[in-house]
Amino acid sequence: MPTVEVFNTNREKVADVALSDTVFAAEIKDHLFYAVVRYQLAARRAGTHATKGRAEVSGGGKKPWKQKGTGRARQGSTRSPQWRGGGVVFGPVPRSHAFKLNKQVRRSALKGALSRRVQEKALLVLDQLALPEIKTRQVVDLMGRFELSEMLVVLSERNEVVERSARNLPGVTVLTAEGLNVYDVLNHKALVMTRAAVEAVTARLER
Repeated sequence: MPTVEVFNTNREKVADVALSDTVFAAEIKDHLFYAVVRYQLAARRAGTHATKGRAEVSGGGKKPWKQKGTGRARQGSTRSPQWRGGGVVFGPVPRSHAFKLNKQVRRSALKGALSRRVQEKALLVLDQLALPEIKTRQVVDLMGRFELSEMLVVLSERNEVVERSARNLPGVTVLTAEGLNVYDVLNHKALVMTRAAVEAVTARLER
């Protein structure tokens, strides 16, 4: 059972916390990371790209020239694909790029991502994270005290002050325990969680 130190925002150790083996010491399977990240990014795609086929472009009602006797190839419409301004053959149409991935696969990948951060000693647990006011400088100072260049902050519940203080900083993302996902864990070098968030994530992934 891995154990990590718990700090306050001034980088003073306040306690130790034992992490769940099931969630933070799980087997790491790199191929699941690939599958889940691909699943997440596919679901984010807007899928609004589109082109018009020959039935959708305007014009082309009149036959360009008579069928026979001109010496040229027969043509039925100026909106055919071979004409400039004509329709597109088999072009993209609006669609969803999302696909199904089993829940157990997603859970296993998230456990593996969290376990990797623990192995790398890239998990920082804070007793709590409460800022007195919305100020980006406070988050910058916090990162400086812990020598972090980027971080994923996980809270037990939404905190508008923390979210708005961090949203302009590149490389900093704030999520709730409910929204924790594989892509964001792997996309940040450091994972910062409050003690309450650790408990919430453990309860979510152990059941």
